[in-house]
Amino acid sequence: MDSHRRTAVNEIDPAGRNFAGIAEPVTQLNGHKAQAMDAAAFHSASQRILDAVNTVIDGKSEAAKLALTVLLAQGHLLLEDVPGVGKTLLAKTLARTIDCTVSRIQFTPDLLPSDVTGVSIYNQSSRLFEFRPGAVFANIVIGDEINRASAKTQSALLECMEEHQVTVDGHSYKLDEPFMVVATQNPIEMEGTYPLPEAQRDRFMARISMGYPDKDSEIEMLETHQATSPLAKVSAVVTAADVAAMIASVQQVYVSQAVKEYTVSVGRATRESPLLRLGASPRSMLQLLRAAKATAALDGRDFVLPDDVVNVAESVLAHRIILDRKAASAGETPHSVIRGILNRLPVSQDLADASARSAAGSAAKTPPGSGLRRNH
Repeated sequence: MDSHRRTAVNEIDPAGRNFAGIAEPVTQLNGHKAQAMDAAAFHSASQRILDAVNTVIDGKSEAAKLALTVLLAQGHLLLEDVPGVGKTLLAKTLARTIDCTVSRIQFTPDLLPSDVTGVSIYNQSSRLFEFRPGAVFANIVIGDEINRASAKTQSALLECMEEHQVTVDGHSYKLDEPFMVVATQNPIEMEGTYPLPEAQRDRFMARISMGYPDKDSEIEMLETHQATSPLAKVSAVVTAADVAAMIASVQQVYVSQAVKEYTVSVGRATRESPLLRLGASPRSMLQLLRAAKATAALDGRDFVLPDDVVNVAESVLAHRIILDRKAASAGETPHSVIRGILNRLPVSQDLADASARSAAGSAAKTPPGSGLRRNH
């Protein structure tokens, strides 16, 4: 896979028209709207990706599945843990399983915003300024040690993560789809780091803490990773078009009114909790539901159950909330607070049954051949 392939840069003028931002030939990866996959093709593609990732990352199948969930839910992923547990390796492995453009940014204190977004350079022969795209112009952007860059450089990612576009010198340039930022950071070391502000953390759909592998997985790693890295043997198992079709399939997953109300109740409970100074934002509710839809699709269902919301709630919400000082001194953590809220809002059997019945009624009205949709 060529990580230096040129990506398309489409400039957007105020009237909404698109025109070429650079003069050289470019490669279009999303020239037309993707069509949703059928259930069998979706399952096969997702299994190929997970199998490839699990051959490299020993004993972290749940982390691999959550990373794929975020990709299919059109979110961004924050990998936060101590050094040496495979954060960057997971990001690079996921990127390598997809035949698309990939870039890696090593964040350092002297990194400039223009290194990320791109810069306009004066061409003496044409006497015009030409935009040269930065590292963010790729389908998957790996940001290593993101908290080592200054707040000014970190802010260069805000627009592209939320709006999938970059604005330089008053001109906006559209990013290719699919687009995903996978960032890593070390929460232990504080020297020479700049903590991510709340607005930046809120743009990451989920946060994963890798944790140490179990004994058997660590022994397996010592046996297989000595001579060469298993990453060298990983090749692309799906194309960018396949991923776009999988995302289209996830978008068709049905969400009942009961599940929407349950999701909102979880978010409102964080805002009303006396243990928190800052609860979950409305954006986090949208991303929580998107992650639940991707979870349902990966589990082979075309409708969301409340359990899907519960399964991703900690990963999606824990990094967005801020503990009250008294709660923090009492030993509470963001994860424990989210678990407590979920325990106070249990998923009843009636709620699960109502979601399934609502999905069955919706499926009966949906014509066949529309992605994951099928009769129940």
